[in-house]
Amino acid sequence: MPPRTYEHPDTCDIAIPRVLFALSEPLRLNMVRMLAEQGEVDSIDLGPDLPRSTLTHHTSLLRESGVVFVRAEGRKCMIQLRTHDLEERFPGLLNTVLSGYEHADEEEEDA
Repeated sequence: MPPRTYEHPDTCDIAIPRVLFALSEPLRLNMVRMLAEQGEVDSIDLGPDLPRSTLTHHTSLLRESGVVFVRAEGRKCMIQLRTHDLEERFPGLLNTVLSGYEHADEEEEDA
């Protein structure tokens, strides 16, 4: 059986509306934060308590928007941020979004 392959947009085709939409959902934003902290991870580690269909939906949306790169490794589905591609396309965006996310967490803790 051939390994699964995934389609990803070329760097030049990553569009800001799609990236922002992908990052606008708290669950996906948390997945991106985890990837930024941990590097490449098995998709199941991004949502161990989520139904498989929900996890697949969110990771597919992140992949199709150009935020993550997905590859098959045996039975695993390995995911990593496309940090270089996003930085090339939209300099500073990912750092800004993640920094804002961290500040929002701090504000919630202080409340």
